[in-house]
Amino acid sequence: MMMCGVDEAGRGPMFGPLVIGAVFCEDDSVLQSIGVKDSKKLTAKARERLYDEISDAVPMWVTVPISAEEIDSQMKVKSLNMIELDLFVEAVMKHPADVVYADCPDVNTERFGNIMSTKTDGRRVIAAHKADALYPVVSAASIMAKVTRDRMLDDLRNEFDCDIGSGYPSDKTTVEFIEKWIKENNIAPPHTRTSWEPVKKMLSSKRMTKISDW
Repeated sequence: MMMCGVDEAGRGPMFGPLVIGAVFCEDDSVLQSIGVKDSKKLTAKARERLYDEISDAVPMWVTVPISAEEIDSQMKVKSLNMIELDLFVEAVMKHPADVVYADCPDVNTERFGNIMSTKTDGRRVIAAHKADALYPVVSAASIMAKVTRDRMLDDLRNEFDCDIGSGYPSDKTTVEFIEKWIKENNIAPPHTRTSWEPVKKMLSSKRMTKISDW
């Protein structure tokens, strides 16, 4: 029986991409034996090591990234949960699977699972909160997604040639980077989710400052 685990990395940040990871395997004992666990409970070094080991251990895995600009565009017509669900579907449909374990962002796990099942041609979907801590195949998916996103952020650091932080609103480095950019350029930097409330406030504050300058 082919199983699939699917999870995301970067749902909450106001800067950088959201990345979906999906891992396919017939038996998750191999994943347990190499020590997969929720990516948030692992060091960056451990995630990098497990990324390579998972890649070697499973028959198929995929990542599906979505840029900040595309998230902003889609947020005009659908919720973040539905954006994530559709990306889950895109990742899951890359390879046959009998059962899919999904880390569910929705409060209603049954509804999320049912919609996902319909969109994946009737695959059996088990959607659960904290699935990355419950199912090794979802833990593996979370690791592939997280490492992929971290590498994409490294590329963005090189693009801007400065420290941009983790992208999260709670990260002082990210906040200061975006605030400085807005102050100097009157717009948010590329790869910023301008539909996020903290960014809206920064842009609004800049506009208010310009008016008061008069």
